[in-house]
Amino acid sequence: MARLLLVWAASGLLLAAVMAIPPPEEAARMARYVLHSCDWGALATLSVQEGLRGRPFANIFSLSDGPPGPCGGSGVPYLYLTDMEISVQDLEVNSDASLTVSLAQTPYCRKHRYDPQNPLCAHIIFVGSIVKVNDSEADIAKKALFSRHPEMESWPKDHNWFFAKFNITNIWVLDYFGGLKIVTPEEYYSVKP
Repeated sequence: MARLLLVWAASGLLLAAVMAIPPPEEAARMARYVLHSCDWGALATLSVQEGLRGRPFANIFSLSDGPPGPCGGSGVPYLYLTDMEISVQDLEVNSDASLTVSLAQTPYCRKHRYDPQNPLCAHIIFVGSIVKVNDSEADIAKKALFSRHPEMESWPKDHNWFFAKFNITNIWVLDYFGGLKIVTPEEYYSVKP
């Protein structure tokens, strides 16, 4: 019995270590961690809609950088999109966008009683563009998205859904007091969350 308790305690410590949030001095790792922890984000485009033309327009999108779990994902935000969606219509004219993800959607901030605007409730702002994935990457995107969002598989086929990814050019991390930290895409992709 004592051995079983010891194994249970050790596995609990290991799980806690795997699930631990990265320290503030590891901004690139924090960016990867937050993206992998999130199932959705706010995507901002420049609107082409009548009455909003040229103005920022933010919308919520489900996303995934890989199946859930401690393996860390790829760091690439994948999306499942249709041309029928208003923000996708914006992207057809100008593919530039920003994407914000936040630990506010996870139990972490609620557990610590952090308001979503508190810097300790980390959020990441990605800037770049949305592109359709090629055939060789479509299976990766499908596995990433459908593992987290199984409902997507049953969405109406006549909506012409397609897999896309967010091509990251700039990354800002807000995870501690003192302002934003800038992370390059090279730094971001070279670490594991």
